[in-house]
Amino acid sequence: MLDIFSITGVIFLLIGVGYLSVRLGVFSSTEMAPIGKFVVTFALPALIFRAVAFRPIAEIANIGYLAAVVAGSLAVFVFGYVWSRRISGAGPSASTFRAMGMSCSNSGFVGYPVLLMALPDVASTALAMNMIVENLVMIPLVLTMAERSAGSSAAGGQMVIETASKLCRNPILIAIALGIIVSVFTLPVPQLIALPIDAIANASAALSLVVIGGTLAALPFGSPKGSVIPVVLGKLLLHPIAVGASLAVLSALGLGVDNDSLAAAAVLMASMPAMGIYPILAQRFGEEREAALAMFAMTVLSFATISAAMVLVLP
Repeated sequence: MLDIFSITGVIFLLIGVGYLSVRLGVFSSTEMAPIGKFVVTFALPALIFRAVAFRPIAEIANIGYLAAVVAGSLAVFVFGYVWSRRISGAGPSASTFRAMGMSCSNSGFVGYPVLLMALPDVASTALAMNMIVENLVMIPLVLTMAERSAGSSAAGGQMVIETASKLCRNPILIAIALGIIVSVFTLPVPQLIALPIDAIANASAALSLVVIGGTLAALPFGSPKGSVIPVVLGKLLLHPIAVGASLAVLSALGLGVDNDSLAAAAVLMASMPAMGIYPILAQRFGEEREAALAMFAMTVLSFATISAAMVLVLP
């Protein structure tokens, strides 16, 4: 138990450094933004490229892992949307972002640093596969539903083309594609390229946590809303349960994840708070205050829930 609290303690101390640096005026929120942009544009793509390129492609294309994360995340997304529309009575836009808050984990900024200390052997592999699911399934789903709820005039086909165009320019997806090419064709990567990639990738864990703290300090909070509670509980409790249940079902069908550490990583990734762009995407559709409050609450409470998840699932 002490080992687990030492891991979560380090994570939240670094988040606290970022939070206090903005609150105390060491950095402004505008000065923190370029650091976050560096992480998203260079550090995480370098990390993911390294994770994919220098491993057999079979490790990254783990069908059991990918299927469990997709199934668990989509199940929670659908539950969150239906709950918000039918029980809470919210509109389609608010329901879309409540569902996103429940089902889209912060794999890169929080999940990877946690796994790097708890499950270092599979941390990079799990990150790469979660990024595939998030960037190819969850984020396009959220954007498509949000645009439709906002009454976008773009036709369905045009909306798909616009979304695909944005994805093609996504540095993380570019890194995944390049890594797959290098892995499949076993292409050599010169030291002149490999060493800078390593240096940039190694900066991602600490910087990402500091950025999360700075982001939380600058979030535009509104008055507390009761609707935030189900979103927080859905993300921290329901999402990991759904992914864990999906792993169990797939295992019973003979499609399970053979590596116990990798299976544990899937559940831990689902235990993370919502992804960092959650309030940013919500802002485009006027839902940023509730998203900001939910993200702050789940980040604070996740100290306890991540610790509990590690106690339950670590091999």
